[in-house]
Amino acid sequence: MGYRIRERREELQMTQEQLAEKSKVSRQTISAIETGKADNVLVSTLAAIAVALDTTVDKIFYPECPND
Repeated sequence: MGYRIRERREELQMTQEQLAEKSKVSRQTISAIETGKADNVLVSTLAAIAVALDTTVDKIFYPECPND
């Protein structure tokens, strides 16, 4: 999951700091998620990151799934 967040962030040419500001999630948390060091990430955190990345939580977990 974390690498998908990083891929999407980089696709948008966004830094971790910019994502943190836009999502209201700390840069440290974003870094931990992207590197797989975060345990028990809240759904609300993932949702905030997804919105900031103009995507959905579903697409973060299942990038190949079709839109409903």
